[in-house]
Amino acid sequence: MRALLCCLVGLLTASSDLALAQMKLPSKTAPGTTETRYFTAIDGLMEGNADAVLKETRQGKNVTAAVLDVCYPAEKGSDRKDRFVVNLAVNGQNLSGTTQTLNDKSPVTVKLVRKPTGDSFEFRGQITIGQAVTEVASSDNTDLSEREFQESQTTDDGITPAPKDFTEVSPESVGVRVKLDAALDFLKSLKGQAVEVGLSSLAITCDALRAGEQTINLTVDPEQAPALVAKAKATPGVVAAGWTTGSVEMDRTIRFAAADWLSGDKINRDKIASAISGVLSKTLAAKPSGASWNANTGKLKLTFKRPSQVYPALGLTETVEISALVSSDKPAASDRLMLWVSSPVVTTADEGSGPKLNLSEDSVGDEEGGEPPDDNGSIEALAKEFKAQRWDADKSAWK
Repeated sequence: MRALLCCLVGLLTASSDLALAQMKLPSKTAPGTTETRYFTAIDGLMEGNADAVLKETRQGKNVTAAVLDVCYPAEKGSDRKDRFVVNLAVNGQNLSGTTQTLNDKSPVTVKLVRKPTGDSFEFRGQITIGQAVTEVASSDNTDLSEREFQESQTTDDGITPAPKDFTEVSPESVGVRVKLDAALDFLKSLKGQAVEVGLSSLAITCDALRAGEQTINLTVDPEQAPALVAKAKATPGVVAAGWTTGSVEMDRTIRFAAADWLSGDKINRDKIASAISGVLSKTLAAKPSGASWNANTGKLKLTFKRPSQVYPALGLTETVEISALVSSDKPAASDRLMLWVSSPVVTTADEGSGPKLNLSEDSVGDEEGGEPPDDNGSIEALAKEFKAQRWDADKSAWK
């Protein structure tokens, strides 16, 4: 807690400095004019992990009210956040107020003094959280207008409740925006279901704390996604639900007529897997060694084996792993399917009889962001096999 308080103090110090800096109105502001200004760019607070906003109300050149909003890691190095919002009384150059943190309910006392320094302001004082006292010292702060601040707060969670097709969102990727007080019940309702929850989306961010809403990212079998979205929309506390971006990349996706690849009203996955495996075994010059469908995500995992050419005399074996996803090309009823196939992931091992040569899959000498292994025209070959269309990125249309 002491470490957290120290970090928070640093954050508050910076925030204070920023707030004080804001206290000075531009000379062009007419006397008696009321305006709101914000400080958000506060460097170095809580080792750069804190998020602070100081809001000031000004009457002419005088600050009549101020609110300090600080969000920070609840413990040093933790993803869990705590936050406090304190109304600061203004008495000349003195800003002061008391409150408590929203989550841990620790008492907070803020005492700051602002000092103009040219075109900016310096803040000094103390922030007390619980029993810990932190000295505040911050300078060179700039502010934003109401319009600038609101524009900077605009966020897009990427949720599309009713996409016309799956060219900009992914058929297996679902996002659900839910009120914070309802998030736990929503997450508990997913237990035992064939759906995967994005671990990173469980962390409640500062933006989520301020908005009172959290976006949960889910991965689900595309055939089950419409039902999941509909159920989420009807769940108490859910603000929005729909599809988001996911694993599907359009340059590795094809679209084709569904009729020959259905069994009743369901996709014939065995036939799909067999066709993909047959094509890739040729383009990758490898023998199929496994195929399995993930019950949660609906993804197909294919593996292939081929002799390694790194050092042929050693008789090493390459294992090539490919992921694929097949779905309707839109959430609504359609007579077309789309198929996405990942770039190959290749590993090498000694699978011969007798003692094994242990190999390490290091990347020494490789450049970061290098090209993925060559798939030898696999996507084009699949397009021919399925009599499919490819995506034209320049025209944003199927061709």
